[in-house]
Amino acid sequence: MYYKDFKGNKISALGLGSLRLPTIPGDTAKIDRAPAMEVIDQAFASGINYFDTAFTYHKTDSEQFLGEALSRYPRDSYFLASKFYVEARTDLEHVFEEQLARCRTDYFNFYLLHSVQEQFFDAYMDPARDYIGYLLKQKAAGRIRYLGFSSHAAPAGLKQYRKLREQGL
Repeated sequence: MYYKDFKGNKISALGLGSLRLPTIPGDTAKIDRAPAMEVIDQAFASGINYFDTAFTYHKTDSEQFLGEALSRYPRDSYFLASKFYVEARTDLEHVFEEQLARCRTDYFNFYLLHSVQEQFFDAYMDPARDYIGYLLKQKAAGRIRYLGFSSHAAPAGLKQYRKLREQGL
C-alpha cells in the first residue's frame, strides 16, 4: 500500500468509503454484516487505514456497522472520517454525540460538513445555528482532529468556500 504523510500521520492513499457496503437483499438500508466485515478485514489486510462514513449512509447503519467492525482493531491503527449533512438533520450537537456513540469512539480523525454546495451554504453558515463554532469547540476539546467539508458544487460556487476558511475551517 502506498501511504501519504499528512501532518505526521501515515495515511493510506486508498481509503474505504462506506456508502455502498453489501446489504441485505431487498433492503439497501441494512448492511449485511458478514460480507461487510470481510470487506473491512480485506481493507486492513491490504493496508488501508482510512475509513469514511456519514450520518446518512445506509440510513445511519453505516456508522453503527463501522463502529462494530473497527472496534476489533486498535483505535490508533486507523483514521476515521464522518460527516454532518444539514439537509438530513439540523441538530448538530445531538447528531455529533450519536455519531461518536455509533462509531464506538471518543473522537473522529476527520469530520466534515457534508455536501457544502450552493443550496445548503446559507444553512451551514447560519450564525443562529453556529455549526462551525460548535465544531471548532469539539476540535479544541480533541473530539475532532481535523475539520473540513465535502462538496459537489459547481465551480462558480467555490468562491463561497473562502467564507468557510474565514470561519476557521
